[in-house]
Amino acid sequence: MWLKRLGIDLGTANTLVFVPKRGIIINEPTVVAISIADNRILAVGTEAKEMLGRTPETIIAQQPMKDGVIADYRVTEAMLRYFINKAAGRIRLLRPEVMISVPGGITSTERRAVVDAAQSAGARAAYVIKETIAAAIGAGIDIGTASGNLVVDLGGGTTDVSVISLGGIVVSTSVRVAGSKMDVAIADYIRKKHGLAIGEQTAEEVKIRIGSALPVEKEEKLEIRGRDVIQGLPRTIQVFTNEVVEAIQDQLTEIIGAVRHVLQETPPELSSDIIDKGMVLTGGTALLRNLDRLLAQSTGVPAYVADEPVLCVAKGTGVALEHLDTYKLSMISTR
Repeated sequence: MWLKRLGIDLGTANTLVFVPKRGIIINEPTVVAISIADNRILAVGTEAKEMLGRTPETIIAQQPMKDGVIADYRVTEAMLRYFINKAAGRIRLLRPEVMISVPGGITSTERRAVVDAAQSAGARAAYVIKETIAAAIGAGIDIGTASGNLVVDLGGGTTDVSVISLGGIVVSTSVRVAGSKMDVAIADYIRKKHGLAIGEQTAEEVKIRIGSALPVEKEEKLEIRGRDVIQGLPRTIQVFTNEVVEAIQDQLTEIIGAVRHVLQETPPELSSDIIDKGMVLTGGTALLRNLDRLLAQSTGVPAYVADEPVLCVAKGTGVALEHLDTYKLSMISTR
C-alpha cells in the first residue's frame, strides 16, 4: 500500500488512526495482552480489551498509556508497530510519516519517548502535536486567525484546556483526570454503597449508558453484576443515574477548576472572543450527558460538544500532517 502519512491519536483508552483522503481507518482500545512466561505480546486492541479482568495468571492485559503518556515503552512500541502495520501493510515500499497527538502537560522526555517509539515501530519521520491543537483543527476551528478559541479536550487519561489564537496556544493547562478516573470512582462508589465489586469495564458501561454530569429528575437505571464484597458470591444490583452523578463529583470539580484556571489567565481581548463563541468540547468524555450544561453553569461561558468529538483529535492530526507548512508552529518535529 502507498500510505505516505498517518495521523495517530494515541489515547489512554483508545487509539485512532487517520489517513488523509480516507478518514479514520482504525479505532481500537489502547490495550495489550502479554504472556508472562516468555514476555511475548499475544494480542493488541479490541482482542486484548476483551481479556481485561478475565486473564489467567500467565497472561497480563494492560494499558501501556497512563494519564496520556507512555507507562511501558516496549509495549507501546509494539502496539504502535501493530497499528502502523495494520494501516500501511507489513510489506510496503515507503515507511510512512506519522503525526501523533500528545497531552499539553507532557514533558520533553515523555515527548521524546513517543517519537522514539513511533520511529522504532516503522515511521520514517515522527511529528508531535498537542491534543488541543489537533482537536481544534479536527473540530473545524480556524486556529490561524487573531481570535481566541477555547478548546476542552476530555479524553480517557487527561483533560486538556487551551485558549488558541494565531495557530498557537496562549494559555493552557492539563489535568490527569478524565474518563478513566471517572470509571474508577464509579467502581469505588458501588463497592462502598452497595458492597459490590465490579471491574472498570462494567463501571465504564454504567457511565456511558446512564451517566450524567448533573442530577436529573427522571432517572435511568441499569442492572449490573459483580462479586459481593462480604460473601464473595456473584450478585446483581440496580444502579441509578443520580448515583453516578454523586460518584464522579470530585472528577467533575477538578475539570471545572482546570477550565476556570485557564479563563482567569486568558488576556481580556481573547476573553471577549470566547464569550462570543463559547468553549468547544472534544474527546470521548465530552459525550457524558449534561457535561456541556455543567461547564456553562460553572463558568458563565457557553459550551458546545463538537461534531463526532471522539474523532476530532485523530482528524486534526491527519489535517495537520497534510498541511505541515501551515501548522509547523503548532508542533514539534523530529526526524
